[in-house]
Amino acid sequence: MFSKNKFSAYLFVFIFFIVSVFAGISIGTVQVPVRDIIFLFSHHFFGTPLDGVDASFDNIVWKIRFPRVLLAGLVGASLAVAGAAFQGLLRNPLADPYTLGVSSGASAGAVMVLFFNIQLPWLSGFTLPVVSIAASIVTIFIVILFAQAIERSMKVETIILTGIIFSSFLGAIISLMIALTGEELRQIIGWLLGSVSMRGWDYIQLILPFFLAGTFLLMVHAAELNAMSFGEEKAQYLGVNVRRKKLIVLVAGSILTGAAVAVSGTIGFVGLVVPHFIRLIWGPDHRHLLPLSMLAGAGFLILADLVARTVISPTELPIGVITSVIGAPVFAIILLRKQRKGRGTA
Repeated sequence: MFSKNKFSAYLFVFIFFIVSVFAGISIGTVQVPVRDIIFLFSHHFFGTPLDGVDASFDNIVWKIRFPRVLLAGLVGASLAVAGAAFQGLLRNPLADPYTLGVSSGASAGAVMVLFFNIQLPWLSGFTLPVVSIAASIVTIFIVILFAQAIERSMKVETIILTGIIFSSFLGAIISLMIALTGEELRQIIGWLLGSVSMRGWDYIQLILPFFLAGTFLLMVHAAELNAMSFGEEKAQYLGVNVRRKKLIVLVAGSILTGAAVAVSGTIGFVGLVVPHFIRLIWGPDHRHLLPLSMLAGAGFLILADLVARTVISPTELPIGVITSVIGAPVFAIILLRKQRKGRGTA
């Protein structure tokens, strides 16, 4: 049942997302009025005339800022919805898209491309993101196979431990390549810190199908996620094929994470803080938690990118630095409040 409180939640998060989009497009070295942004959208989507709009705004908005804002939104939404799914599946509020080593796999694939200067002839400039996505998917399958070899039922604790092992191993490989690199050092470090700058419409086309596929898989399994969040035994009692559904959720979350890392680099805390915050305010029902986290994550990363490119303009900070600076203290406050609340009810 869609209650009044849930409607208010969707309205609030949707307004936050829309305000973030317009702020991200409007604010910059050149200020673009919101009125002109609306006229430009109307022109490109519906073919209306651009009367009274500065011609330079068209290039600024349509070729630079709007694709950047859209890409940041897709990355933030992907990380947040994957984080919400992993937290529900693993029944751990500290879980996020990086828990299973998926991000480390995607990062390792990208760093290998930069380190060895790999250029696949049929992919050209898309070698890095495609290899990164492929590496993330391979990583999750290796983690799952290894967890199955240890324990056929693939208990949550086994999956987490396996993910940590592979994440540490891949992190060591990345550190080794950074230590051995020469001229590519700045490029590798810059990519690992995260950015959506100068990526354009091509990268949106790259992430979009993975975003749609991963989000769809998680949304249609929201009810099963609700059941599994109470424990695997209870979920089985309710008729859920736990092993199969767990595999689907893990793969879907890995696709989302791998695609996000592939186009933007490593951006932390979005998949950790956003769904945790949404869950504390509006509850754990994944039928609403997933879409609310998606919108909130998109808005959050758009605003983080806005801060990254304007706080010390014209110099641009890595977006991963901004999300960590914002996310770490916010998450610490959330944990402190939860701890105090638990003591108060004890």
